[in-house]
Amino acid sequence: LSAFSLMPQVLRTWRTRSANDISAAWLVAAMASMMVWVGYGSLIDAPAVVLVNILCFLQCAYILFIKLRSERGPISKRS
Repeated sequence: LSAFSLMPQVLRTWRTRSANDISAAWLVAAMASMMVWVGYGSLIDAPAVVLVNILCFLQCAYILFIKLRSERGPISKRS
C-alpha cells in the first residue's frame, strides 16, 4: 500500500510537469527514511521491504526532480 500511496502524486506531477505544491524538505525526509528502511530490510533479509522502499524512493526522487526542474524555469527566462 505504501508503494501505491505516492502513485497519484507521481501521475499528477507527470501530467502537470509541476510539483510546486509539494515540500522539498518533506521529499528529502521521506527519501532518507526510505533509505533507512532499505538498509533495515537488507539487514533482516526481507526483500519485500527493500523493493517496496526502493520503489517509493524512486517515486519521491522523480517528484523532487520535477520540483527542482520546474522551480528553475526555462533557460531563456533566467538572468
